[in-house]
This record gives sequence, C-alpha cells and structure tokens, in this order.
Amino acid sequence: MGISEQYPNDFLLVNADWVEQQLHDEQVVIIDARPKGYEEGHIPGAVSLTSGQLKAADGIHIISSERFTELAQERGINADTTVIVYDDGLSNNSARVFYALEYYGKWDNVRILNGGFTSWKASGKTISKDTVEARQGNFEATINPELITTQGQLVQELNGEQVVHLDARTIEEFRGTELRNNERGGYIPGAIHLEWTDTIDKTIPDQPKFKSYLALKQLFESAGVQKEKTIVPYCQTNVRGAHQYFVLRLLGYQNVRPYEGSWAEWGNDPNTPIAID
Repeated sequence: MGISEQYPNDFLLVNADWVEQQLHDEQVVIIDARPKGYEEGHIPGAVSLTSGQLKAADGIHIISSERFTELAQERGINADTTVIVYDDGLSNNSARVFYALEYYGKWDNVRILNGGFTSWKASGKTISKDTVEARQGNFEATINPELITTQGQLVQELNGEQVVHLDARTIEEFRGTELRNNERGGYIPGAIHLEWTDTIDKTIPDQPKFKSYLALKQLFESAGVQKEKTIVPYCQTNVRGAHQYFVLRLLGYQNVRPYEGSWAEWGNDPNTPIAID
C-alpha cells in the first residue's frame, strides 16, 4: 500500500497508481484539501475539504467535534472509511486534514497522496471537473486527547526533560524578525527549530514530494528530535505543525501531540514566556 517499505509507517503515504486503483472502492473517500482549484480539475470522485474549513471562529483552534462530524458526514465518510487526502504537493494542507481526522478518531485509516495533485497530473491520470454529490456518511467524531497539547499543558511541561517543542515556522518567525501580525515574535523557550519545508524533496521542479526515510530520519535526529520523547510541533495555527506531525507519524514516532493554539495563541498572550536569539 505504501510507496516505500523504508518508512516505519509507510502505509500512511501512497502514490498515484495506488490511488487510481481505489477510485471505485465505496469504502474509500478522496479529499481534495487544496484551498482553490477544485472546480478547475480534481481527482475523479474527490470531495473538497480545506484547512480553512477546519478553523474555529477564533481563527486559531480546530472546529468542534460536532462541526467536524457534520463536515465528515457531508463528504460521505463512515466509521470504516479509508480517507485519502491530497493538495498541490507540499502536503501542508493535506496534513492539516490528516491531523484533524486522526484527532477526531480516524487513527491509522487516513492516507496522504505523495506529491498531491501535481503528482497525479504528472502521472497522466484522469482529471475530472464534475462536482461530486457524496452520500451522507455516519462518522461520529471522538476527540483523542493524546493527540493535542493545550496552552495549559505546554506551560506545565515547559521545562520537562521528556518533551521536545518543535517549531515548524520559518527562521525569520523563529528569530522574531517576522511577526505575522502577532504582538510578539520569538519562540517557545527551549524549542528546536526545523522548518516544515526542509522535509520536502524539490529535486524535480514543480513536483514536490517527501524526502526519503533515511533523509528524514537524519534530519530529525540531527535537529535533536528524539524518538523516545514526547514531541510537540507548533507553528502559527498548526497547519505547518500538522505537517511535522504527519512526517513524525510516517517515521514511527509514538508520542506526537501538536500545540493546537501555536504561536497565534502563545505569542499574543503577554503572560507566556518567549525566547529570542
């Protein structure tokens, strides 16, 4: 099922040929997570669900389990459905949907198309412009508290030796030179910086894919992201953090729970400590 047996959890990452074989499987739902472009062409049978639709009214946190249940059922997702997610290829939007699905109960039953829609097109696969009318699903979202870190938890664990806070933002955001409309710049004290795009192989122009297992393994180990510890990725609003969540899942890390509020919450709270190099 997976594209490479090298990844410890290789079944989470699939290629265009495998997706093509699932197009007529009623137990599979394909989600187009691109913020735009669905109407211009998409994988046949795919339904649209963007990361923006997963954002709560505060513009920071994930939507409620009740709202997520509605969105999932409207897209035909059942309790036993296998969900395949894709975007343009960088997989940050795919990863946000992937994380939401796992957080709300679809553990080990979600896949990401490596290379996304660019890979699909490059493989010469069929493209559809039809709007899909999905049958109502029966999925009921159930929160997995082991897959999320709240601000309160982070404060309590700030100096914990068994927790690694992983900053997935740009180096400019990390250093505090790019504020992105936040009140404060910098990073969570003690955090390790590893920009999310460092996990992407851009060898083939306009066809981004995930780096190989060995390259990713070395990347995270060299950064100090130790497998035996609890890893807490974060970014601005847990889209890029969710991307790191997916990569760590792919690499077989057992304890990964992103900080959902991320810097949009932490950086704008005057009571939270920050660090600036």
